[in-house]
Amino acid sequence: MGHDAFMEPFSNSFCELQCKIYFLLLGICSALKLTVPSHTIQGIEGKPLNLAVDYNFNITASEIQIIWLFEGPPTTLKYLLSSVNQSVVPDLEYQQKFTLIPPNASLMINPLHISDEGNYIVKVNVRGNETIAASQKIQVAVDVPVTEPIVHTQPSSGAVEYVGNITLTCTVRKGTRVAYQWMKNGKPIHASPSYTFSSNNDTLLIVPVVKEDIGNYSCLATNPVSVMESEIITPIIYYGPYGLTVNSDKGLKVGEVFTVDVGEDILFDCSADSNPPNTYSWIQRADNATYVIKYGPHLEIPSGKVTQRTIDYMCCAYNNVTGKRDETHFTVIITSVGLEKLAQKGKSLSSLAVITGISLFLILSMTLLFLWKRYQPYKVIQKKLQSSPDADYRKAQTFSGHENALDDFGIYEFVAFPDATGCSRISNQPVSDSDFIPRQDINSTVYEVIRHIPEQDHQECD
Repeated sequence: MGHDAFMEPFSNSFCELQCKIYFLLLGICSALKLTVPSHTIQGIEGKPLNLAVDYNFNITASEIQIIWLFEGPPTTLKYLLSSVNQSVVPDLEYQQKFTLIPPNASLMINPLHISDEGNYIVKVNVRGNETIAASQKIQVAVDVPVTEPIVHTQPSSGAVEYVGNITLTCTVRKGTRVAYQWMKNGKPIHASPSYTFSSNNDTLLIVPVVKEDIGNYSCLATNPVSVMESEIITPIIYYGPYGLTVNSDKGLKVGEVFTVDVGEDILFDCSADSNPPNTYSWIQRADNATYVIKYGPHLEIPSGKVTQRTIDYMCCAYNNVTGKRDETHFTVIITSVGLEKLAQKGKSLSSLAVITGISLFLILSMTLLFLWKRYQPYKVIQKKLQSSPDADYRKAQTFSGHENALDDFGIYEFVAFPDATGCSRISNQPVSDSDFIPRQDINSTVYEVIRHIPEQDHQECD
């Protein structure tokens, strides 16, 4: 007999013994498999809870026994119920609370209470040629859902910036194992020099408060079975005044100087960031003295009734809660700023408007020039002809006028006559319409005419 054959009975016996040890100690064996979805299950008080169990085995079974036990906080085991095949034997104390429907090994707990929190043990025994067993443990936690949290603010009247503190406290009417998270403008708040939390996070302390702490605060209360958020709370923080400025509906402003046209009424507005709103006063400086001329955020100055051309003013803002104040100085110069305004408006003209204006100017100028040329009296130019009449006529055609080109504009006539010696000459004697012969278009710079001299009046010249 070989070594393997000799050892086989011992090996089988050892396996059976090992399997029985696992049955007793761990409840696990390859012949019976017992499974649960999770070893920790979260339950809600007042709701039913099903402890799902699945099992399978690979032997022929004559009896199947299912046993459920409960291990409470004092670690004492309590019998709940059991079944053999289709027959269920409950503990009479719990028969209305626990339900088992064989051959399904799952246990239904209805309703679930805080006292039901603990460990539930299920054991399955299968009898065939031999008895095999397996067991599992399920931990059940029971929680009460949280109600909507409520945030309380102290002091409810608010706090002054850099002076006061604000405490926010979050509470819930119901809930177990509640965790708190503080939110500002929808984002979680983390510990910082300004924000301090209590040990369980249900209290937020802001020390000291500043303007930047203004916002929408809320408390998020959570536990394993629920999440609830409180209503938005906006703590009251008093601050300011900050950013005091003076503006005007008219006039030109350069720095702290306003230039106002004569006779133009101007309205000034003084504003600053503050809570609560500031009280404002307007102060005028004159003759090395100052005096209050008006209260409120607005000041109207009728420049036509002001005798001085330069006036110094000051706007003062005061917060009666924080006790802080701020002031700003400005000067009003009353003058004619019509040209300056026109220049500023001119900058806003479009390129198309400029081109249109230039075009209209050119068209008007050409029209006036044409009319002036059309109705200007004829000018007579006298020039002694030094050569033949034809040559002088050509010179007349190219005559350019005076040294001043502006004096050359007009309509000219050129008249040729014999002089005293019998030579041709230019004369300014009156001429008739028949003496004029146009040589160029009427729109040209020079319009030329010539008188016809009878041939018998011409003589030879030296």
